[in-house]
Amino acid sequence: MEIIKSVKEMQRWSGLCRKQEQTIVLVPTMGYLHEGHLSLMREGKRLGDKVVVSIFVNPTQFGPGEDLSTYPRDLKRDFHLAESAGADIIFTPNEWDVYPKGFDTYIDQEKLTLHLCGLSRPGHFKGVMTVVTKLFHMVAPQIAIFGEKDYQQLAIIRRMVKDLNFDIEIKSGQTVREPDGLAMSSRNVKLSSEQRKSALALYQSLQQAQTHLLDGETRSGQLIEEATSLILSYPGTAIDYIHVCDPDSLEDIITVDRPALMALAVKVGAVRLIDNKILTP
Repeated sequence: MEIIKSVKEMQRWSGLCRKQEQTIVLVPTMGYLHEGHLSLMREGKRLGDKVVVSIFVNPTQFGPGEDLSTYPRDLKRDFHLAESAGADIIFTPNEWDVYPKGFDTYIDQEKLTLHLCGLSRPGHFKGVMTVVTKLFHMVAPQIAIFGEKDYQQLAIIRRMVKDLNFDIEIKSGQTVREPDGLAMSSRNVKLSSEQRKSALALYQSLQQAQTHLLDGETRSGQLIEEATSLILSYPGTAIDYIHVCDPDSLEDIITVDRPALMALAVKVGAVRLIDNKILTP
């Protein structure tokens, strides 16, 4: 496994791979890797010749008061884990290389960003789309893989790739969970032992919604009310949002008479966690 830090060096490496007609698979991350990331890397090995893992804590997707300064970082640990999963390249650019002095060009979207996390984190997806676009140009992959835990991000990137005619295939990997159901996240390490127990409310509320739906409760409002009650019964929880929506448009739906996305964001202490599930009637 090689480590590349320079944008120009990354582009030179990618150019050589493409001349040799090798398929490059990009797995974008912000580091502090976990099994969810590693599963994407292993899938990348199956899909292509070379797997590039980017590690970059992107400042433009963090808003004022968010956890940019405290986001967990451990590059030595990340290098070891990525190598164990078969990564060929770790790309760790510097902030000033990604956003040089005077940087003033951003990518944005008008509809999908108006829902879910886009409501409570204005500007977040503008930062996500901008850095992903830049990574696509730096790494020049034919395939990029994103996790389904960040469902809205995945939908937005797919829309962006289609709208802007990127010649890149977007693949997704299923949410990887701890044995007790908690979705793996780099932020989980910031939970205390008691908060870790409260964090289980997210997955339990999604499972409860599916059970009640199969029992005949198709009113999204009632499913949300039941999820709210369950989550708030755990200490230290505060709900950012719970929505039941169309999986494609992300617009809220009233009756779950077809597969629907239930997505939620909850603060457990100071840690903001997200999770989702496709509810199937």
